[in-house]
Amino acid sequence: MSEAEGPQDASSRLVVKHSVVIAGHRTSVSLEDAFWRALKDIAAQDGVSLAGLIACVDAGRGEANLSSALRVFVLERALEAHPPLEGEGRPAKQAGVG
Repeated sequence: MSEAEGPQDASSRLVVKHSVVIAGHRTSVSLEDAFWRALKDIAAQDGVSLAGLIACVDAGRGEANLSSALRVFVLERALEAHPPLEGEGRPAKQAGVG
């Protein structure tokens, strides 16, 4: 199990600000530590640098805030790896329930 999949503790919820260079300019991004760990895991899996991954998300985010776009990116990757059990995020019905 990767760190991004581990149990959530207080340190996972701490907001951490990182400076990154995107398209030649420096900017700061504030995310919870759990999201930084997940982004680092994804970058390693994809064989790209963390800055390169963030630049990719930045290029496709439209009007969204960069921090929000990164959180959604991590969520979408997690859902690709572990899709919902039955349609549109609803768990499968248990026998005799519903």
